[in-house]
Amino acid sequence: MQYITPKESIILNVLSATVDFSTCESIRMSQQVDKNGERTLAVVTKVDRAAEGLVDKVTADDVNIGLGYVCVRNRIGDESYEEARKEEARLFETKAHLSRIDKSIVGVHVLAQKLVRIQANAIAKCLPEIVKNISAKLDANVSELEKMPKALTSIADATQAMMRIIQAAKESLKKLLWRGEFDEYPEDNTKHGTARFVEMLNRFSDELHNCEESNLSKDFLTEEIKGLEDARGIELPNFLPCEAFLRILRRKVERISYLPIKLSEKYWDYIDDVVMSVLTRHSEMYYHLKVSAKGAAHNLVQKLREQSINRVKEIVEMEKLTGYTCNPDYMMEWNKLMKQQDHFINRISGTNMRPLPCSVDLEGLGEIQIEHLRKHSDVSILQQAFDLKMRIVAYWKVFKVRLVDSMALHLRYHVHNLVHNDIDEIVKELMGPDGHGIKMMLVESPAIVAKREKLKNSIKVLKESKDSVAKIMDRIVAYDACLV
Repeated sequence: MQYITPKESIILNVLSATVDFSTCESIRMSQQVDKNGERTLAVVTKVDRAAEGLVDKVTADDVNIGLGYVCVRNRIGDESYEEARKEEARLFETKAHLSRIDKSIVGVHVLAQKLVRIQANAIAKCLPEIVKNISAKLDANVSELEKMPKALTSIADATQAMMRIIQAAKESLKKLLWRGEFDEYPEDNTKHGTARFVEMLNRFSDELHNCEESNLSKDFLTEEIKGLEDARGIELPNFLPCEAFLRILRRKVERISYLPIKLSEKYWDYIDDVVMSVLTRHSEMYYHLKVSAKGAAHNLVQKLREQSINRVKEIVEMEKLTGYTCNPDYMMEWNKLMKQQDHFINRISGTNMRPLPCSVDLEGLGEIQIEHLRKHSDVSILQQAFDLKMRIVAYWKVFKVRLVDSMALHLRYHVHNLVHNDIDEIVKELMGPDGHGIKMMLVESPAIVAKREKLKNSIKVLKESKDSVAKIMDRIVAYDACLV
């Protein structure tokens, strides 16, 4: 079954004239793999033992033998080939039932000719596809070999190759991280740098707006009252102490300071991954350059990462140092909120209200619990605390937007410098003071050497195979011409 299953094989089914062809096991086997009999040839032996009716069996073809029958007489005992052929010819000429069989299907010499013709036709059918496959493989190997880098033989060649690779990587990084062009990685969304940055920035903004410090209705006025009491001094009663505002602001900014730092760390980790991936792709053929370039790029990104995080910490410290904005939204928001002060104080005092309300709805803040504030009998402290709270609320709104904007501009600025200028520092580190990095490029990776030799050998074998097949096709054509 192993030999007769391939469609290229010709099945030579040897049958004894003494058996019923339709029940023969070998016939059933060949029909399993060649149902129509298109590649099955039957050879009938022992014809002298069952001569009667044989002509009907080989002409009726009840078992569907597509390539037909050939009746033969095998050698017996010590007969030579010539003696066997003479005895075979005499048998089919003199035996009454055998002499009726068409001479075109009788004899070993007929079988040999028929096999040659059948095999030639089968090969001729397969050869065009074989030539096509060889040519396709040959073209693919030649193309792959041409794409491989040539072996570097001088410092000048190595320097030129390194500069070409760094510039190609630089252009790829500009596309991915700055211009938002993803033609080099159309299916790999993880490399779409500008889109991933927007996702990180939006996530940072959501975390900032939904963090505990942005929940300004919790323990309403508690922190403000304590701040006013701590900052109390010799001053006019209708002045809010600036220090109370700054203390609350500093605590709030300090509690969210981890968020911008986390964003910066996450973004630079992402930048590091993209830079490593791009450099690996462009320097794949130069093993030593790939290793050195990745190391130099990682060092560069880590340096920029540290600088960026330090700058973010400065931004946070600046926000803690002074409460300031020229944004007109601050005053608009504060004035709008302060219009609710009298309503708020009345709800706390509960004048003419039974039962006393336990909450109040404030526009921009939602439902506020107020029962805990009734223990403060001094209305002026509640009024000052409400004023201070509204200043915090209005300023916090401006602060959150400003911080998100600052982080976006800061990170984009650093990435711009990376892909346009800083990336060139990789070349300086690779060159080194003694040019050692360039010299290492002259040593090819064993894997690249092996791959180049493998491709060359494969191309040689494929060319030889193509020539051999062409000669076989010529011989088949010449054979067919001789038969004609």
